Amino acid sequence: MGQLMKPKIDFAFKEIMDDSEVRKGFLSAVLKINPESIKETKIIDTFLRKKHKKDKLGILDVRILMDDGTEIDVEIQLIKFIAWEDRTLFYVSKMITEQIKEGEDYSKIKKCIHIGVLDFELFKDTREFYSSFHLMEDKRHTVYSDKIEFHVIELPKLPKELKENSSDLLLWAKFLNAEKEEEFEMLAKKNLYIGKAYDKLQVISMDKKKQLEYTARQKAILDYNQLMKEFTEAGREEGRREGEEIGMVYAYYDMNLDTKEIARKMHLTEEEIKDIIKKGRDKKS
Repeated sequence: MGQLMKPKIDFAFKEIMDDSEVRKGFLSAVLKINPESIKETKIIDTFLRKKHKKDKLGILDVRILMDDGTEIDVEIQLIKFIAWEDRTLFYVSKMITEQIKEGEDYSKIKKCIHIGVLDFELFKDTREFYSSFHLMEDKRHTVYSDKIEFHVIELPKLPKELKENSSDLLLWAKFLNAEKEEEFEMLAKKNLYIGKAYDKLQVISMDKKKQLEYTARQKAILDYNQLMKEFTEAGREEGRREGEEIGMVYAYYDMNLDTKEIARKMHLTEEEIKDIIKKGRDKKS
């Protein structure tokens, strides 16, 4: 077998989550519900509709619809994103407003859940790798609404060793963060659904076309990180912003998006995109 893909690379994660049994196991672990209570899930359109011309277009990694109407957005973010909380609020708000058509009442709204798997530390006030958030009163903890939930998994905070009674959530987090075959095999033996995810991972890792797509995505992430490192070390705020911009452009460029599409996504002109690509090339040479 060729080299196994890393599940935390978003391309590989999407491919794994395409399996309904894998989705069931992952969601039951994160949401702490019995997997047998999840009768059906399906992947839905990952593009959030734009109602107005100036609206930002949200693109979600994996968007899942449960049999009870609950919508779940699962995102893996490997690169530190300064406005992560604002980004997730934006996406969940769009998910909610999409549910109501003109003339319908608010009772139509179904629960919206965001699950973020982060390869950077978001919360400095805890060493726990998992956090969950709900809308409730500050002192009494009375739930204001159960229609919104946020779940965050911070991979850098994972414990190095597993205990005998490790939770399914921890096993899944370790699986997503794993890189070596022996790690995958050990985790697959501990959880039926992780075993199915590992089977899927082996299948897609042997697909030459998928390997090319995976490698392109991995390269885009590495290039972005390198550019960010170079500009950060320069120590200039202006350089940091330029590095972020160039990194995002190259991430899209390596995914074979044309300059017009990149310009639309980043709210820049096509000439600005071409100029950024040229500057990035000049810097590399």
